[in-house]
Amino acid sequence: MHFVAGNCPADVVFVLDASWSIYAENFEKVKTFLWRFVGKLDINSGSTRVGLLTYSDDVDSSTALNAHRTLADVRRAIVSLGFTGGSTNTASALMHVYTTMLTLSAGARHDVPNVVVVLTDGESTDTTATKVRAVI
Repeated sequence: MHFVAGNCPADVVFVLDASWSIYAENFEKVKTFLWRFVGKLDINSGSTRVGLLTYSDDVDSSTALNAHRTLADVRRAIVSLGFTGGSTNTASALMHVYTTMLTLSAGARHDVPNVVVVLTDGESTDTTATKVRAVI
């Protein structure tokens, strides 16, 4: 993976599926990928802020954009994410991102792009609601 360096601040929320269909072994692979990926982001300067969310039946855990200021902190948070199992309620996770995580009080900035990256194995338990939440 290679990125061209540039000045593009962003607030990035990674949404990780922790449902049964992922399996614990694959959830760990997703965490490893994410641990490596965030190393390519400009976190230490404050240009990029990272939020994390895991979900299954509902939101299992979330970390606000203003919770971690360094790459090391973000990586520790990724390592600590747990697999919970359950159904794949992607719509609920996206609603939580929009109503709770992408807010000024949670560290979102009004002058930078918001980026939401959903890491899932596919089909949500409510595809219609997920499609609605995905276009908010």
